[in-house]
Amino acid sequence: MNQKITFIGAAALMLLVFVVATMGYRSEKAQQSAQPLERDRESLVRMHSPALGDPQARVTIVEFLDPACETCAAFYPFVKEMMAAHPQDIRLVLRWAPFHEGSAAVVALLEAARKQGKLWETLEAVLASQARWAPNHVAQVDLVWPQLEGLGLDLERVRADMASPEIARIIEQDLADVRALNVTATPEFFVNGRGLPQFGYEPLEALVEEALKGTDSRQ
Repeated sequence: MNQKITFIGAAALMLLVFVVATMGYRSEKAQQSAQPLERDRESLVRMHSPALGDPQARVTIVEFLDPACETCAAFYPFVKEMMAAHPQDIRLVLRWAPFHEGSAAVVALLEAARKQGKLWETLEAVLASQARWAPNHVAQVDLVWPQLEGLGLDLERVRADMASPEIARIIEQDLADVRALNVTATPEFFVNGRGLPQFGYEPLEALVEEALKGTDSRQ
């Protein structure tokens, strides 16, 4: 019974987070259209950007993500479901937007895990355990380590790589692109270069479906 109550409470909290994020996003984006954005493609996707899916996919979703963002954690499974439904047609590109206090260190950890070929499983473990290491929306990287057990990571190597200049440059470039693209909240999505007209699962799904049908003029 206690587990059931805990589950219901967590689900209610996640719904509240989503509603609040949706309201904020709509307020900010109310004056923007869903027309293709004239963005510098380089600012959306860099050579260093981690990507999942077929490089030749017809649809590329670029997601600006903060690992300490509750809404990012809520959206990630939804994006993965869309990709699973169209395995050859959707590609996901991640960009880092560590807005929360302490998030940059967690991004560095994720990039260090990437050096061992384990970015995606590490990201999923980090997002799934977010409440344990980001109390009050403040990321505490020391609390992340216990969440990485069983992933087969060389944790000493991860610690060393986190301080590498290469990873620092990746974070610096992503933050520069965040500013250039006026990304002010996470998650922020671009589908084949187009931003969402309003925040939510349905607008994202609709934009992806439009691109899949070949009606996106930027195909």
